[in-house]
Amino acid sequence: MISFCDQIGRSIELKELPRRIISLVPSQTELLFNLGLDEEVVGITKFCVHPQQWFKSKTRIGGTKSVKPSLIKELRPDLIIANKEENTKEQVDALRDLAPVYTSDISTLNDALIMIRQIGIITGKEPAAEKIIHTIREGFADLSPTSGHQKTRTAYLIWRNPYMSVGGDTFIHDMLTRCGFQNVFAGQTRYPETSIEELASKNTTLILLSSEPYPFREQHIAEIRQSLPQVSIELVDGEMFSWYGSRLQQAPAYFTSLLQKLAHHS
Repeated sequence: MISFCDQIGRSIELKELPRRIISLVPSQTELLFNLGLDEEVVGITKFCVHPQQWFKSKTRIGGTKSVKPSLIKELRPDLIIANKEENTKEQVDALRDLAPVYTSDISTLNDALIMIRQIGIITGKEPAAEKIIHTIREGFADLSPTSGHQKTRTAYLIWRNPYMSVGGDTFIHDMLTRCGFQNVFAGQTRYPETSIEELASKNTTLILLSSEPYPFREQHIAEIRQSLPQVSIELVDGEMFSWYGSRLQQAPAYFTSLLQKLAHHS
């Protein structure tokens, strides 16, 4: 018997290692793959694009906020993996009638490492999980923001019409801080709406446009620059800032490259 609490304090009990897992979270789906699982994972969401072979071959059970309970029931899961923010409480609560549900709640890098360890334990992949954790810890220990970026008043935009940014209680904020950026919305929570006028009033000097969930492109840089010609604007890989699973192994190198690029432009 495997018994423990998930990250929202719910008790989970498994009679044996799970053999039929459904993941409702893209970054945690990729983690399951990197832990060495394959046949055990029977269902994923339409947003679980990594690994590509799973995206093509695994049964898709809907979106992260629009799962299909009937399809999940047909797959007969013995473990469902969810996230407090990315999935809806009502849907997750309903799924508890079908199988034990592990729910993560992640706002910091440390939260992510705890989740990786817990999922490693409950899937019987603890050594692989510890190896991933070690790689992530080493990478972030070596990440050294330059002093100049610590004064860079930064807005990270995730949406357009309306523009939306990230508050100080988000995982993305933690990543920004580790890069040495000063989040101009650090005093707000979750994902505040904003405007060009507000970005100007906050003396923003750098705007990072994420590739997800809104797919910002070059034309959006030009659009913002018309109103804020003095502000540096950069397209960034949203997965590196917001995926809190095994992709974190690649994040420090990406952040280092981004910081070097910004330093070169300044």
